[in-house]
Amino acid sequence: MNLPRYNDERRWTEQSNQHPGERELGRQLSKILIANYMMREARKVVVPTKESASFISTIGHLDNRVDLDKNIKPECNNKYFASLSAMASKLAYENKEFIRVTVEERWKMELLGAYNFWDERYGGYTTQAFTFRDKNAYPDTIFVAFRGTEIFSALDWITDIDIQWYKSPDTKGNIHAGFIKALGLKSDTAWPTNTNTDDQHRDAYDTILKDLKSHFETNHRTKFVLTGHSLGGALAVLFPAVLAMHNEIAVLERLEAVYTFGQPRVGDEEFGRFMKEHFERYGVGYYRFVYSHDIVPRLPYDDSVMMFKHFGACLYINSLYEAKVVEEEPFKNYFDWGAVVTQQVDALWELVRSFLLPRMFGPEYNEGLLLKMFRMIGLLCPGLPAHGPQDYINATRLATY
Repeated sequence: MNLPRYNDERRWTEQSNQHPGERELGRQLSKILIANYMMREARKVVVPTKESASFISTIGHLDNRVDLDKNIKPECNNKYFASLSAMASKLAYENKEFIRVTVEERWKMELLGAYNFWDERYGGYTTQAFTFRDKNAYPDTIFVAFRGTEIFSALDWITDIDIQWYKSPDTKGNIHAGFIKALGLKSDTAWPTNTNTDDQHRDAYDTILKDLKSHFETNHRTKFVLTGHSLGGALAVLFPAVLAMHNEIAVLERLEAVYTFGQPRVGDEEFGRFMKEHFERYGVGYYRFVYSHDIVPRLPYDDSVMMFKHFGACLYINSLYEAKVVEEEPFKNYFDWGAVVTQQVDALWELVRSFLLPRMFGPEYNEGLLLKMFRMIGLLCPGLPAHGPQDYINATRLATY
């Protein structure tokens, strides 16, 4: 029974008799071994660059779905276009390589271009979009998807809040100046025509228009669809307005539809009448999706001071993913005392619903921890989580419209 004690005492005695230099050498060797181990482990961790296919945006982390709903076929027509447009609007937040892999390898479609457009106001690239061809649809269709507001992009927020009016001599009514400039407007008084810019300083409107025309020349049956979420939705609905300004009749005749998700107001009532007239004349379908208490479609204000107005019908989806066509979304302006109770109730329900969705509809509707935390923010700021693309994607898949 004394043997273990003897050995322990002997070991302690031997260690205490070590030279101080030997003990210091042992400590240094231990540090080197630990450092080498940590370096080997660190090499196993791959930090993706912003240009790689493995880099995911904040929007992508909130909703990591990239595959299309296999239950919605091209024969479903409007539902298929809406569902594909919602996914494309979310994908527009990602980098070019991520977009390429998703479109070509997962969707089995043809990526035509992914662009970073120059904005002379800020001397930088502020507008992003990508185009792809869906040959599964009939006739084959080109989709143009504009990126919405990046959460951490100051220039995007400046674009959103630039709410002064732009009055075009070629259209009726007034337009949100920040949005129309993001498409490439270079003058406060008129839109320049026949602009020649180098590849590094291309603007959104001219570049996309030239690309569309080149594809139309080789296929006389090809149609195109415009789509976008948030700011992207505003750009999508203003693109045909600029086509009308420039009298691009042949291109307008190829426009199948415009699908927007959580789109803000883009002009006044007179501009809305101008757009409705042109959409009806050329048979363009305009589908403006608004989910529940989403804050963005209720901005800028529709009142006697700001005078912004939506045009066309609204496809409104409540928090149960039930859809109906209405002239105006309920509580048309965000700060409405009449909406306080329903905003809080819906925010709480959306948080609870995030735990129920995968049980009700399958694992593809699972919401991760980040999105659940974002839902919790909705208890303090109702309408903010409701603006995310995730609910619009759910709506296009689950709602009947």
